[in-house]
Amino acid sequence: MQSDAVTIFCPNPLCQAPNPESHKFCQQCRTPIPRRYLWATGEGIETLQPGSFLGGRYLLKQDRIVLDTHPGLPPELPEELSAWVETYLKLSIFQPHTPQVFGLVRVEQKRATSEILLLEQAPIYPDGTGNQSTASLEGTLMPALTDVWKDSSSLRQLNWLWQIAQLWQPFSLEGAASTLLCPDCLKVEGSLVRVLELQADGRKTPSLSSLAKLWQQWQPTAQMEIAGFLDKICQQMIQGQIRNAEQLVMVLDRALTICGQEQSRQIQIATRTDQGPSRQRNEDACYPPSGSVLKVSISGGDGFNPDSALAATTASLVVVCDGIGGHEGGDVASNLAIATIQQNLQRLFTRPASLDSTALPHHLEQAALNANDVISRRNDSEQRQERQRMGTTLVMSLVHHHELYITHVGDSRVYRISRTGCHQVTLDDDLASREVRLGYALYREALQQPGSGSLIQALGMNTSSLLHPTVQRFILDEDCLFLLCSDGLSDNDRVEQHWQTELLPVLDGKVDLATASQRLVAIANSENGHDNVTVGLVYCQTTQDNPASLKPLDEVLTMPLPDPAGQFPADDREPGSLTAQRSSQTLKPEISHHWGAANPLPFVLGAAGVVTLVSLVAALVIPELRSRMTPTPAVSPSPVVIESPSPTPTPPPPPSPLPPLSVGSLVQISALLPGGNQPLPITLLPQPPKPDATQGIVATGTIPIGSVLQISSRQFVPNQGNWLRLKVCSVPSAAGVTPRSVQPGQTGWVEEATIAPLVTQELALTPTQLGVCAASPSSQASTAP
Repeated sequence: MQSDAVTIFCPNPLCQAPNPESHKFCQQCRTPIPRRYLWATGEGIETLQPGSFLGGRYLLKQDRIVLDTHPGLPPELPEELSAWVETYLKLSIFQPHTPQVFGLVRVEQKRATSEILLLEQAPIYPDGTGNQSTASLEGTLMPALTDVWKDSSSLRQLNWLWQIAQLWQPFSLEGAASTLLCPDCLKVEGSLVRVLELQADGRKTPSLSSLAKLWQQWQPTAQMEIAGFLDKICQQMIQGQIRNAEQLVMVLDRALTICGQEQSRQIQIATRTDQGPSRQRNEDACYPPSGSVLKVSISGGDGFNPDSALAATTASLVVVCDGIGGHEGGDVASNLAIATIQQNLQRLFTRPASLDSTALPHHLEQAALNANDVISRRNDSEQRQERQRMGTTLVMSLVHHHELYITHVGDSRVYRISRTGCHQVTLDDDLASREVRLGYALYREALQQPGSGSLIQALGMNTSSLLHPTVQRFILDEDCLFLLCSDGLSDNDRVEQHWQTELLPVLDGKVDLATASQRLVAIANSENGHDNVTVGLVYCQTTQDNPASLKPLDEVLTMPLPDPAGQFPADDREPGSLTAQRSSQTLKPEISHHWGAANPLPFVLGAAGVVTLVSLVAALVIPELRSRMTPTPAVSPSPVVIESPSPTPTPPPPPSPLPPLSVGSLVQISALLPGGNQPLPITLLPQPPKPDATQGIVATGTIPIGSVLQISSRQFVPNQGNWLRLKVCSVPSAAGVTPRSVQPGQTGWVEEATIAPLVTQELALTPTQLGVCAASPSSQASTAP
């Protein structure tokens, strides 16, 4: 696809020198020369011949594939957005499945002017620089799903069907479900389904039975292990037994779980954070601690062990936070977020029944909401207002069996890298992205608006009722690499520029993960350098075991399905769960992108929520205010091996983000229980709960905010962690006090992990605040003069 006869102009606005297409760098100023391939769609495009130019700028390389010869210039944009362009914008949250409108070009044809849309992120093999496996394919279309279907594994085939099922309802809502019924529109990039262009529905929205009839055409060449299963679900879709996309996703989820157990996986993790050359402190934070290298192996087939799989899930957590608030506490916020999430998930890992594809997205979202509440209550207790409020962005990943889950808030990002491409799979929670997904502006146009990079949500800036974390799922059926990073690296497209030279070698076995993380930090510091930088790398390697041992899938079809309204059966939903609390806040009940069926569209906010969030933009800080703090490392469970990264050794563990609560010390409640609006319950028992106790613990009092407590003793309870025995010194005289509030002098036991994020230590207390603890020797030194 390359020819030195083609000229590409340097994107540097101060240079713009012409260069041969084969050059990777400008021969005059050494700026990288991108080769941007676009898909052209519109009336008359099929009549143009390869070699012709559209608008004097876009070279038609072959049928409807054009090369941008002026990549440094902004594209021409429509004067008014048509309803069809708005459809592309509203479906932008489904990247990398759907292409996006890059710009418009007007072509004169037979005394008439036609408008042709140019689509970026289309399924076209990208610039093959540094990628020998795809260099010969550069600028050509990726294969159609139907062309590679019969030669793909049973897990891969189910994965493609699952992705199409995930897209069905949101595409239907936007009048584009016909796209998923058009075989020519469905391309694949390895395990990813990629849409070539959208197809508009007619007067009648297609039904699931139409989708079933398409899948029936693929059934004869499906792998033997799933052919009978596919035939039966198609029949159930046609007969109306599977009535909506949510039910279809759940059935496919169950089949994927069975097939996924036949796959062996090795997960490698590396993290690194750095203050950067221009910052006085680091407000980024990561978990595991910076410099960690972990390896987790899980056997499939006959060697599959649920206990080992659970240990791998526990060990696979990776979190990256970018603190907001500068010297006002951005490092504290990122610190608290990681500590709270870690505590929440550690408790979750003791309940394997909650770790399925239905419940896990809810728990991950709830962990983010709890972290938000801990930071928000801390802000409130310290009377922080507007720009003084501290907050943090969040991206975290968790590998569970055959899936990888991503949870996201803010503008820290996650990228998915395979041998064929690099895709940003999170959408920034900023004003520019919001304008796009609401259908108001193209992305490049939105970037030109004032404050386009300002965040519309982050942890700690407001109550959880106004926070909408994104939870996404990816099926792991090919070797791939996930990069979690703060904007210290992602700014100025550094990941897109360097993935082939820095991350592709990891997939080829030429560079280890620790070295790759160090190189990314060095690139961020040398080519950006304006902010702290944090990276977390998750390398997933898969091996398909003998499919002949696959369990029958018939049992999947006999299990109960969610009802047509999209609600799960009562026995699948915890009392007071996130589903019940937040279901009334969403406008569309369907999932987005690779998300589980349990998660609603995270970006669809109520009007009041949008207005409130936008009002906080001024308080959500720009990159100049960010810094770091590193969290406490967790004990790595078997089968994790922690190694020293090469070439530098792993640094010693940093100090704990939450100061230890020492016996005899005084603390004051400064926040509410995460995720709720009720005071902290204190359990009054003569002894801590028994190791396996799940019932019978009676809360006999609540602790109002402002109460002062003294820690009398600590006791470890197996399976439940440390518990503290507390003595109530005093309670506030009015606000927050209820008939159920505790009284001075009462004692009781509270789980340390629950209360630790909610208290303030090193207090200067008045005699009134000391109350009944005034006579305690340990309290005398803390008394205010």
